[in-house]
Amino acid sequence: MKKTFLLSLMILVGLFQAIAQTAPKGMTAEQYDKAKAFTVKDLDNDTYVKIENIYVLDRYEGRKPYFITGTDGLKKRMDIYKILLKEGMLELGTLVFYTNEKGQQYKIVLPNMSTEPKVWEKTFEDIDKVDQQEKFFALKLSYVLSKEFSFQLFKAANGGKDMGKESETYGNDICFPGTTNVAMAGGIKKQMKDIQPGDEVVTVDPVTGKHFTVKVKELTIHEAKNYAITNLSLVSATKEIKANGTYFSIDTKELSATPNHPVVTSAGEKKIGQVTIGEKVLCQNEAGHYQAYDVVFKQQQGQGKQQVYNIVAESGSTFVINEVMVLQKAVRERE
Repeated sequence: MKKTFLLSLMILVGLFQAIAQTAPKGMTAEQYDKAKAFTVKDLDNDTYVKIENIYVLDRYEGRKPYFITGTDGLKKRMDIYKILLKEGMLELGTLVFYTNEKGQQYKIVLPNMSTEPKVWEKTFEDIDKVDQQEKFFALKLSYVLSKEFSFQLFKAANGGKDMGKESETYGNDICFPGTTNVAMAGGIKKQMKDIQPGDEVVTVDPVTGKHFTVKVKELTIHEAKNYAITNLSLVSATKEIKANGTYFSIDTKELSATPNHPVVTSAGEKKIGQVTIGEKVLCQNEAGHYQAYDVVFKQQQGQGKQQVYNIVAESGSTFVINEVMVLQKAVRERE
C-alpha cells in the first residue's frame, strides 16, 4: 500500500507541474473545501460549468470519461475537469469524479504545484480515505492520470526539440533567471536580479550540511537572449500510520537554471540539464535541514528573450536557490 501510494504521489505531482507550470497562485484551503463540493449534473454532456460566478469547471482536453474494469469484473468511471478562477481564467488545479459500479461518486481535488504543502496533504488524506473504501483506488487513479496527462508531458518537455543542440543557440552561460530566490543572511530571501555586492548569501557544505554566510563580490548579468532553461520539480513525501490516524507529509521545490549549471545530487555533482526524472537532488526541507528530494518532472526549452544572472562570492562552494542546493559557478570553472 505504501509503495502504491507513493507511486501515485510522484506521478501526480510531476504531471500537474506539466499542466499548471505557469500557475501564478496556489489553491487555498478554503478553495479546496469549496472544490470538493462542486458538482456536474451531466458528466456525459456538461463540459464547461460555471459555479457561483467565481469558478469554472472545464473538462480536461474535452476528453471522454475513463472506464476501468478490474479482475473483479466491476466497472469504474473517472471524469477529469480543470478548476479555474473565472476572473483571469487562472488554473487552480483539477477535480476528478470517480463513480463506482453502484453509482456512488467520490471526488478528489488535485491542487496546482504552487499550492502550499498543507493543502496538498488534504488531497492525499482524501485519496487514502477513498482507497480504504474502493480497492486499489490510488493505483487506478495514478494509472488514469498518467494516461490522461502523458501527452501533456510530451508537449511540455522540450516541444519535441533536441535541446542539447539548441542550447548553443540560446547561450551557454551558467546562470539563473532574475526572479530566482536566493537564501540570504538572517533567513530572508532575495531575487537574484536584486543582489548587490556586499550582500551576504548562504553557502552550505554538501557533506556536513552546515551552512554559513559569505559576501557577494559581484552579480554577473548576461545580455538578454533566448536562453535554454531547465526546470526541475522536486518532491519529498512520507506517509506515517499512527494509532489515531494516517499522517501525510509532502514538500515540493522548483528550480530553473541554464542547462549547464551544476547541482548537488545524491550521486554527486551533475549539470542540471543532465539530471533525469527519478534522481535525487539535495534541498532544504521545512525544518531547515538538507535532504534528497525526488525529481518528478523536467522541462527544458527556450523561455523567450531575457537576462540571466550569476553570483560571484568571496568563498564557499554552494548557494541555496529556491531552497535547492546548487554549486557556485566558480567551482565548475576551476575543474
